[in-house]
Amino acid sequence: MKIAVIGSGIVGEVLANGFLKYDHQVMRASRSPEKLGDWLKKAGKNASTGDFKQAAEFGDVLVLAVKGLVAEQAIELTGIAALAGKTVIDATNPISDVPPVNGVLNYFTGPNDSLMERLQKKAPQAHFVKAFSSVGSGFMINPNFGGQKPSMFICGNNEAAKTQVRGILDQFGWETEDMGAVEAARAIEPLCMLWCIPGLRSNRWAHAYKLLKL
Repeated sequence: MKIAVIGSGIVGEVLANGFLKYDHQVMRASRSPEKLGDWLKKAGKNASTGDFKQAAEFGDVLVLAVKGLVAEQAIELTGIAALAGKTVIDATNPISDVPPVNGVLNYFTGPNDSLMERLQKKAPQAHFVKAFSSVGSGFMINPNFGGQKPSMFICGNNEAAKTQVRGILDQFGWETEDMGAVEAARAIEPLCMLWCIPGLRSNRWAHAYKLLKL
């Protein structure tokens, strides 16, 4: 597939490299694509860079991997019309600039709201799927937890898009748990808060979620 990764940070880099590992064509996007020059030199023949609009036109699937505070703006910069009918993997979380309190991140959304819902309203013809938002970047690609596949919680309104993301998660070594429509992001996004507490309090970052079922 042609994958467009929106974001020049570590999450964008890890996911872009994961897609390249499995021979997808990847364009990483930044407002200033020249910032990605060092990555491009090492990324191989299937890699390219561009601005947000170029990436939206390039990608069959887009990955939104920017800070939550600028996620809506990033969607606007891609050109909302270019997202119509495309799967957009939303790896963002609504983390505010307020420092954590006792290891608990501060969110700019409330319990009956989510960043993904705001993004879906902004680009109603795009097929957003929440994924990769509840684990650190070091475990996003083929996580090794002693042979057990951890659970990746996803949600979204479009079933075909979720099936597409499930295939990607299978490739990346995850067990997918579909939590339903976009409103489920209200529960999934706070999992990042819980995941970060051991790290922020005790510098323990080597963990992931597993849904146990009978």
